[in-house]
Amino acid sequence: MFKGLGGLGNIAALMKEAQNIGPKMQEVTEKLKAERVSGTAGGGMVTVHASGHGQVLGVEFDSVLTEKADMEMVKDLLPAAINDALTKSAEMKAEMMQGVAGDFPIPGDIGDMMKQFMGGGGD
Repeated sequence: MFKGLGGLGNIAALMKEAQNIGPKMQEVTEKLKAERVSGTAGGGMVTVHASGHGQVLGVEFDSVLTEKADMEMVKDLLPAAINDALTKSAEMKAEMMQGVAGDFPIPGDIGDMMKQFMGGGGD
């Protein structure tokens, strides 16, 4: 069934590396709690602050917008600013997670992984 023990050795190495990733992921999670991003809309008339986890922390309105008390504009700009902040948060999270997962030797696709596991190597 197995074409040698080379595939098993690769799996053991992957398992060992997976154990090392756990603490790294916890570290990134903690960093994301402290990171902040801001999203804006309407040329900065609305600013939304969010955490690296994508949790909205606060909203600011430009004085021009509050003086007019234009709720229709607020209703238009607020979702755009929230989406901008959440997009930035997700991008930051993906970048930080890639830094951790980038060290993990994951084969290009499952077919390659199965070939390595079964000892088939390259074509």
